[in-house]
Amino acid sequence: MRYPPVYFLKQMNTFIIKGFMILFVSCVTIKLNLCSPNTPSLNTLPLNGHFNFHEVHHAARDFGNRYQFLPMAVLHPKTVSDIATTIKHIWDMGPHSELTVAARGHGHSLQGQAQTQRGVVINMESLEGPEIQVYTGSSPYVDVSGGELWINILHESLKYGLAPKSWTDYLHLTIGGTLSNAGISGQAFRHGPQISNVHQLEVVTGKGEVINCSEEQNEDLFHSVLGGLGQFGIITRARISLEAAPARVKWIRVLYSDFAAFTQDQEHLISSENTFDYVEGFVIINRTGLLNNWRSSFNSKDPVQASQFKSDGRTLFCLELAKYFNLDKTDLINEEVENFLSRLSYIRSTLFMSEVAYIDFLDRVHVSEIKLRSKDLWDVPHPWLNLLIPKSKIHTFAEEVFGSILTATSNGPILIYPVNRSKWDNRTSVVIPEEHIFYLVAFLTSAVPSSTGTDGLEHILTQNKRILEFCETAHLGVKQYLPHYTTKKEWQAHFGPRWEAFVQRKSAYDPLAILAPGQRIFQKAIPFS
Repeated sequence: MRYPPVYFLKQMNTFIIKGFMILFVSCVTIKLNLCSPNTPSLNTLPLNGHFNFHEVHHAARDFGNRYQFLPMAVLHPKTVSDIATTIKHIWDMGPHSELTVAARGHGHSLQGQAQTQRGVVINMESLEGPEIQVYTGSSPYVDVSGGELWINILHESLKYGLAPKSWTDYLHLTIGGTLSNAGISGQAFRHGPQISNVHQLEVVTGKGEVINCSEEQNEDLFHSVLGGLGQFGIITRARISLEAAPARVKWIRVLYSDFAAFTQDQEHLISSENTFDYVEGFVIINRTGLLNNWRSSFNSKDPVQASQFKSDGRTLFCLELAKYFNLDKTDLINEEVENFLSRLSYIRSTLFMSEVAYIDFLDRVHVSEIKLRSKDLWDVPHPWLNLLIPKSKIHTFAEEVFGSILTATSNGPILIYPVNRSKWDNRTSVVIPEEHIFYLVAFLTSAVPSSTGTDGLEHILTQNKRILEFCETAHLGVKQYLPHYTTKKEWQAHFGPRWEAFVQRKSAYDPLAILAPGQRIFQKAIPFS
């Protein structure tokens, strides 16, 4: 049977309309980035590298594994000019463009800080340039790309018998990433954070300008960018201070059941002239034996006594120490270490010691990473909480948090160690407590996917919230490290009296708020003040 012409035309019109609607919906869906009106303009930019508009999903994930903001494109730059050209182009588009830019290093952010919704992610590890350049002499240093990993700097500088002075516990992070925060580890009490050991930077601002800066040149930008959370510019090159590298490390762990003795010994060690080169500590909650793996690869000084030691469910505090040395000083170092330890108040049966190569000590966390990856336990949610706590409040904090809020074994290490404020530069953008000594307390938890128990994400987030609420109600003067807030009011409280200066710096170097939208401090094209 043949259909009447009019009915046939109606059917055709319906078909055409439906097809048009499907095409329209396809263009606005997130997955088809090529339909974005910004794509043609980006495609015309003269670059040595390239944009990728298809394979962008990896840039919407990070180590925190909790937030996913899908970018419109990922820039794989070969040169600093590629980065500058892209940002300058977005700057020239003005406030009416919604495009923002996030620099992504090794993707170790926790809260989506290196992500951008429908913006451009810059893959900093694609950045090519001069090889790592080590300069020897009386004041040695190394020039490196902002996208270079610290572990690679270590390998290269060791060829010259040199190494950076200050580290993070995990070395598979980029230079630009750690310098945008601070970079803290057990050496910070002596050398300060990594941002205290930088001579010079090359930075691409939010206007697309490439600027060299140091304490002598463009000083305000230099200090703004250090610890600036990526808000004022993208670090594309850095000059890092070096020192003579040791060959070996005496690596020591001892236990305390008395928190007061634990903190007193830590504070004594970081205040002494001739002491250990690395001082950290961690908390062990509700373990019934001598612990699971805290002493793996360590030897007990008294194996019989150590085997008889039981925690009986007590909260214990482990002091972790390291003394660097060269082989020709072995006997002297052994005497010094024994002398240092004799002055400490740890439980004598819990002295465990190991001797390792310097590089093995610094890269120790990578060994754990390999094991966790083999068990598919690395790419899980990491709801970490990092706090800087004034010395005068650390006992109040510990009593409530370790005695009440955290009553069961934590699903991840809890670090706790003091640092000296005198080793930090007030001119940088980092916010720290006012007291001369303050503690880093880091809850480095991992959540078991789909778990609804104490190792599940919701339970850990609830614990974190309780800790933060206690800090606020008890007026402890705590500051977050790797801070994360969702409202302007919270950010203002974090910066306190330094908020206005932070806003002024943003207005000077990234007035359209193009950079680092994942920090959620400023919104593009909205007045800062």
